[in-house]
Amino acid sequence: MSPPSRLQPPPTATRTAAASRRGLLCSPAPQEEEPTYSGVKRMAVTLEQAQRVGYTLLKGLLRFGFMVANNLVAIPSYILYLIILQPLRLLDSKRFWYIEGVLFKWLLAMVASWGWWAGYTVVEWGDDVKVVSEDEAMMLVNHQATGDVCTLMMCLQDKGTVVRQMMWLMDHIFKYTNFGIVSLLHGDFFIRQGKAHRDQQLVLLKDHLDKHYRSRDRKWIVLFPEGGFLRKRRETSQAFAKKNDLPFLTHVTLPRLGATQVILKSLVAQQENGTPAGGDAMVAESKSKGLQWVIDTTIAYPNAEPIDIQTWILGYRRPTVTHVHYRIFPIKDVPAEPEALTDWLYQRFIEKEDLLSHFYKTGAFPPLQGQPKAISREMTLSNLWLIVIQSLAFLSGVMWYCIFQYFYHCLF
Repeated sequence: MSPPSRLQPPPTATRTAAASRRGLLCSPAPQEEEPTYSGVKRMAVTLEQAQRVGYTLLKGLLRFGFMVANNLVAIPSYILYLIILQPLRLLDSKRFWYIEGVLFKWLLAMVASWGWWAGYTVVEWGDDVKVVSEDEAMMLVNHQATGDVCTLMMCLQDKGTVVRQMMWLMDHIFKYTNFGIVSLLHGDFFIRQGKAHRDQQLVLLKDHLDKHYRSRDRKWIVLFPEGGFLRKRRETSQAFAKKNDLPFLTHVTLPRLGATQVILKSLVAQQENGTPAGGDAMVAESKSKGLQWVIDTTIAYPNAEPIDIQTWILGYRRPTVTHVHYRIFPIKDVPAEPEALTDWLYQRFIEKEDLLSHFYKTGAFPPLQGQPKAISREMTLSNLWLIVIQSLAFLSGVMWYCIFQYFYHCLF
C-alpha cells in the first residue's frame, strides 16, 4: 500500500494562489458610469448668456442711435419753429404759448416713447389727478434717480393739458443736457443746490414765477422738495433727523422748505389779495383762480431699484412697472406760516416713507382712508400716436434741412 497522501488544496485555490503570486489577480472591473453632460450644459448656458449679452448690446446701440437721431431732428425743429413764430408772440402771446406748449408736449412724448417701447410702464394708485387737470396745482415728488423725470413725462401724457402747461423745477445740471435748451425756452427753472446759493436761488425763483408763470399760462408746477437724489442725501438727512429728534427715514429724505414756501407765497397769495404777478402777467392773472391743489406724488420702483436715464435710453433692463401714488390736498389745508408749513411738509414725507415701506413689503400701495381696497390704474400710451409724433419730428427735420440747403445754394 502506498503511504497516505497529504491533503491537497482544491484546484481553484491553487490557481488563485498562483495567480496571486504572479501578480495576475485583479479586482473586479468597475461598472461603467453613465456619461455626464455638465460640461455641455455649462457651454450651453454660457452660449445663451453670450447671445443675451450680444442682443442687449445690439439693442442698446440701435436705441442709442435712434435717440441721437430723434434729438437731432426734434430739438432743432422745436427751436426753429419758435424762432419763426416770434412775430406771433408779439401779436398774440397766448396763442404763441399754446403752440409752444403743444410742441413741448410732443417732445416729452418722444422721451416717454423711449421707455414705453422698452417695456417700462406705469401703474397709478390713490387719487385720480385727471379731475384736477384743468386747475392750478403743485406736485411734490420724491426723488430717487434721473428716471423719475422720465416717469412723470410718461404718466402725465394722458392728463389733458397738464404737460403743455406745466413748469418744472430741476437741478441746474439739467440745463447742460440735450434737453436743457428746450426747458430753458419753455420757461422751466434750474435751481442750484447748496447753502452758498440757497438764498439767492429763492429770490431768483420768485422773480421767475412772477415773470413767466402767469404770462405763459402755466397751471402745474413740479417740485422735488428733497433737493437731490435719495442715495446722495439720505445720510445727511438721517444725521439731521437724529440731531433734531425727527423721524429716521430710509426710503425718502426730509424735504427742504424754501422752494415750496416761495411757490405758495407767489401763486396763492395773489389769489387772496388780487395783486398781479407783475410784467405781462397782469392780463392772465385777472382770470386766474390761483393755486388750488397740492398733489403729493410718490414714485416706487420694484425692489427699490430706480430707473436712471441711461436705462431709459438704452433699454437694457428687463420690462419694469413703475408705481406712482397720488394724494390730492386742497390748498386751504396747506398752512402758510413757515413753522406750520415745515411740519406739514415733514408729515407728507413721513407718509411717503410709510407708503414705500408698505409697497416694498407687499408690492402694492395701501388703500386710501375710507377705501376698503386699494385701486390701481394702468397708464397706457397709444403706439399709433407715438409713431405719428415721431414721424412729424423726422419730417420736420427733413423740411428744415431742405430749407437750409436751398438758402445755402442761393447764397453760395
